[in-house]
Amino acid sequence: MSNLLAPLRGNLDFMPSPSPDHPGLLIRDPFRYSDAMLIIPPVLIECLQCFDGAHSELDLRAALVRLTGDLNVSQVQQHLIQTLSTAGFLEDDHYLHMRNERMHEFRESPVREAAHAGSAYPAAPEELRQTMVRYFTSVDGHLPDSASKRLFALAAPHVSPEGGWQSYQSAYRLLGPEHRDRIFVILATSHYGEPEKFGLTNKSFRTPLGEAVTDKPLVDWLSAQGGDAVLMEDYCHSFEHTVELQIVFLQHQLGPDVHILPILCGPFADGIINGRKPEEDDGVARFFGALNELREREGDRLFWLLGVDMAHMGARYQDRFSAVAGQGVMSEVGERDQRRIASINASDAGGFWDQVCRNRDDLKWCGSSPFYTFLKAAPGARGELLRYEQWNIDDKSVVSFAGMAFSK
Repeated sequence: MSNLLAPLRGNLDFMPSPSPDHPGLLIRDPFRYSDAMLIIPPVLIECLQCFDGAHSELDLRAALVRLTGDLNVSQVQQHLIQTLSTAGFLEDDHYLHMRNERMHEFRESPVREAAHAGSAYPAAPEELRQTMVRYFTSVDGHLPDSASKRLFALAAPHVSPEGGWQSYQSAYRLLGPEHRDRIFVILATSHYGEPEKFGLTNKSFRTPLGEAVTDKPLVDWLSAQGGDAVLMEDYCHSFEHTVELQIVFLQHQLGPDVHILPILCGPFADGIINGRKPEEDDGVARFFGALNELREREGDRLFWLLGVDMAHMGARYQDRFSAVAGQGVMSEVGERDQRRIASINASDAGGFWDQVCRNRDDLKWCGSSPFYTFLKAAPGARGELLRYEQWNIDDKSVVSFAGMAFSK
């Protein structure tokens, strides 16, 4: 009997090849268990359906014969299987070894190394400093009302800084020397984290600008009080960009050795799917309570940062239309974004969540869980929109985001 093929991993990224010279389907590993990126040629894409755990090597051979019209496909068949396995893209022993090795490396590392230097921002320290200076040179001089009040929180994007630098700037330029000694609680989106979970780490974060120090006593206290909703030393921290980008802007404004409490917020999937409030999950409710207690206990020692994007629309995000910033359907998206922002600024957690749950969040706000977590941890905060933007991340897809400030 023919052997069953190991299935493709269900947590890979698939997208059209960005290279006209190499058409096909690009596969990569967002978890970075593997550094490989493969482009499957168009003629072989259909064969990937055989890697579902139910098809055999004989089924794959039959598919290859049908697609190529050639009976001699043994070499192609074995090459495809071996390539996918070696890349760590199949759920087999090789993948399990790679995954366990990467998780062990992260647990044993004394710091969280920069994962996106050289891609999202320059890796060379001086080039990064010059880039950040460029981002902050075009300031209109206007400061929002919140700047003169008790500013205690900011929301900024986690989109590529080159695409969203004006929204980053609108928020981070409000940080001055008076904020230097704060501990920055960073509530950031966990794109690949477990639903209804919060990822913590005791590791400090290293960037080309220096090392941001994680407050271990606060992490340990929150871990102990947060219950089973907490994932300690969450591996997602090793590759997620949403905290890292906030730290780069923090370090530019206040110096390299800022003190942080990094928290990755997984999606509140059960709440969105079933139209329930996230705190109806006992673990989420306990974590909200612990964060609220931490805020009350530490007071002005803490400053809150949200690393959040908003809507994701268009072909890249499985919509059946192309999206152009500010045009067509994106005009309506902008209006809906503004209504959600108004609820956040009014500290109306219930009103905000009702909008998110409508149509099971067809706007695909990846920042909804950090926003809601903040509203529950700091009830009564009053927000102000500093800048709202839509940006074409590619020709057919748009991300929206904003800079926001919150005062007591």
